[in-house]
Amino acid sequence: MTETNGKSALIRGVLLDIGGVLYQGGEVIPGAPGAVTRLRDAGLRIRFLTNSTRQPKRRIVEKLRSFGIDVEPEEVMTPAAAACSWLEENSRSPHLLIHPDLEEDFAGCPGAGPTAVVVGDAGPCFTYDRLNTAFREIDRGAPFIALAANRVFRDDDGELSLDAGAFVRALEHASGSEALLMGKPSAAFFLAGVAGLGCDPVQVAMVGDDAESDVAGGFKAGLGMGVLVKTGKYRDGDESFCQSDRALTVEDIEAAVEVILQEAGRASV
Repeated sequence: MTETNGKSALIRGVLLDIGGVLYQGGEVIPGAPGAVTRLRDAGLRIRFLTNSTRQPKRRIVEKLRSFGIDVEPEEVMTPAAAACSWLEENSRSPHLLIHPDLEEDFAGCPGAGPTAVVVGDAGPCFTYDRLNTAFREIDRGAPFIALAANRVFRDDDGELSLDAGAFVRALEHASGSEALLMGKPSAAFFLAGVAGLGCDPVQVAMVGDDAESDVAGGFKAGLGMGVLVKTGKYRDGDESFCQSDRALTVEDIEAAVEVILQEAGRASV
């Protein structure tokens, strides 16, 4: 049973990373559909938190459903949605340095008003000219929003590739401005997911393949349990990034669900 500040708390909700946990590229992680079903059948509430910024939320939902994973759009939380809310609240229009496929998620953002620079994983669209244009906007005083700051991700060819973090850091270094992070490991992003579960943070488990952003980030947000899976971008030794008596490392999503159900007191479900 999870213990925090001397108090025990049963797990009542689960935050699931998507890429590397439920699917990898165009393939479902074995056992993922059944694992999600087990959580639902046990009465645990779920939110899907992803730092993916190369594809719109619509396609993420479609992909999960195509793999037989039961999900509703409102259960999927993305950095793009968080950024759109910030832009609207602050009456800012976006200067986008993102992958073209993600642009549909910003279609409803304000089209007028002062600019804010929004950077995601633009992939091959990270050209010098686009980076320099974004830098100049930031240098002139535009707010700088990073959808995510992950170092690497597991690409479709099975190898690790540079993620958005390297480019975010480059713009921070050049401009002297720190980016406002929308996705993991931002505590606000985790807590927005927790709010949708109707639980206290200590009653929530986070499952991910990124020890820094998913597990360590979740603990910093006050979550009660973190489970690192050895699929996706996991590499030997990643556990060192999330050392905690509340952290576990398991083989895959099926094993993660098993330990979560035990922690929730529902292993027999």
